[in-house]
Amino acid sequence: MSRSARLVPPAALLLAFTLTGCASGVYGTPGGAGVHDPYFPKAGNGGYDVTHYDLDLSYTPDTHHLTGEAVITARATQDMSAFDLDLEGLDVESVRVDGDDARWNRAGQELTVRPKRDLDTGQTFRTTVRYAGVPRTITDTDGSREGWLRTADGAVALGQPVGSMAWFPGNNHPSDKATYDITVSVPKGLEAVSNGELTRRTDSGGRTSFTWHTGRPMASYLATVAVGRFDVTRSRTPDGLPVYTAVDPTQSSASRTALARIPEILAWSEKKFGPYPFASTGAIVERGGDADYALETQSRPVFPGAPDTLLVVHELAHEWYGDSVTPRTWRDIWLSEGFATYAEWLWREDHGGRSAEQTFQAYYDHGERNYGDLWAFPPAEPTDAAHISDDPVYHRGAMVLHKIRQKTGDDAFFRIARGWVAEHRYGNASTAEFTAYVEKSAPDKDFRGIWDDWLYGDGRPDRP
Repeated sequence: MSRSARLVPPAALLLAFTLTGCASGVYGTPGGAGVHDPYFPKAGNGGYDVTHYDLDLSYTPDTHHLTGEAVITARATQDMSAFDLDLEGLDVESVRVDGDDARWNRAGQELTVRPKRDLDTGQTFRTTVRYAGVPRTITDTDGSREGWLRTADGAVALGQPVGSMAWFPGNNHPSDKATYDITVSVPKGLEAVSNGELTRRTDSGGRTSFTWHTGRPMASYLATVAVGRFDVTRSRTPDGLPVYTAVDPTQSSASRTALARIPEILAWSEKKFGPYPFASTGAIVERGGDADYALETQSRPVFPGAPDTLLVVHELAHEWYGDSVTPRTWRDIWLSEGFATYAEWLWREDHGGRSAEQTFQAYYDHGERNYGDLWAFPPAEPTDAAHISDDPVYHRGAMVLHKIRQKTGDDAFFRIARGWVAEHRYGNASTAEFTAYVEKSAPDKDFRGIWDDWLYGDGRPDRP
């Protein structure tokens, strides 16, 4: 049941809309409800680009109650009479645009906002949404859980692919990245951990507030909050990069070895992929079972239980491929998962394990023994939304990258890997842009067979 902030007879609504348009001199149209992503058509919204989110949250685990105020700074990309935000569940208390009360209504995940005055193309505007309630856990089409996940002593928020709308309103699609300030108030004795750098911690009235700042653009699915009791460790890499880890006390002993290798992993990754793109790093480790998957939440990946070294390698590689360079649509997710999986192959190759070539051949010869759907669909074209995290995206994606390496040789391949993230740093990129970049970087090579057979082809290609 969705209801606007105040009930207005339909005729009065029409008159108010007409007068608003005349007063502003703008006859805008509503922004789109969704950006027509091939797998999540309702995700995101048209008509504007968010530049910054300022979230002020208060959470009480005993009652599972969340209150929030989201201040969303955005730029209109068209003349607009209304625009949508994505918000699943939770009760909206009020909406203001540039300080004026705005009309609004709810329909599913869409929060439609009608500002007092139409918005001009290029205009920067600020929307303030106050909301509250018990945030939901969302079940994906593949059966995994995202959104707001309750834990034994708090909660953890995971957003891939669309779960962020369970705890804050926004433009919930990877193509619209923004900076963030996230403040979370929790009962004293608990920690609230998020992305970026902890800029403030205050105690008042039996509660503690934590303020986190993310100064580089971040996709909404990469935003996180973890509330609970954590063993917190602050350190620095040899290059001075701050490292902040928060580990559930039950996981501290089992996590120690892998997390201690974060500086080593980052130094190795920089040699392969170029300079680390963010101002801090670290990890959040919850209990096993608190979540269904690890996620590369920007600058501070979340792990459901103690990770091993290869999983840390995978999630940290995402800081380059996925977080700094983010898929333009969910069809392009192989660009993130393929590179992160290939990073595991490279780590083994450089640390006494089998070579990437041996790994590739093993996958080709009998990979379906461990990954039954390995050849089910091409990595660049998952069957549907339920399959964007399936084996072909990860493992066949890595095989595509190895085929490029076979074609170009090591020196050229790693120039491509580094140059790709440098050219699209802090932005979005598509599969078509990647293939064009590879071809431009090695103009003397013919990649058509790789694209046709390995990236877009059905079934197992002929033996390489």
